[in-house]
Amino acid sequence: MSTRTIPLSEEAEERLAALAESTGLSTDEFLRSRIEAMLLCHDPVYTKASEYLLTKNAELYRRLA
Repeated sequence: MSTRTIPLSEEAEERLAALAESTGLSTDEFLRSRIEAMLLCHDPVYTKASEYLLTKNAELYRRLA
C-alpha cells in the first residue's frame, strides 16, 4: 500500500473532519472509502454493468417517475 500527502487549506481540513465525523469514520477511513468509490465508478466493468441495467430497466424507471 502506498501513502500520499495532499496539502489542504485549513478550511478544507475542517470540512473534511466534519464530514468524516458525521459518517462515524476517521478522516483516513473516510478519504479511503470515497477514493475507492470514485475509482469504482470509473471502472469499465462497473460502467458497462450500470449502463446495461439502466437500459434494461428504462421502461420501468419511466413508469415509476
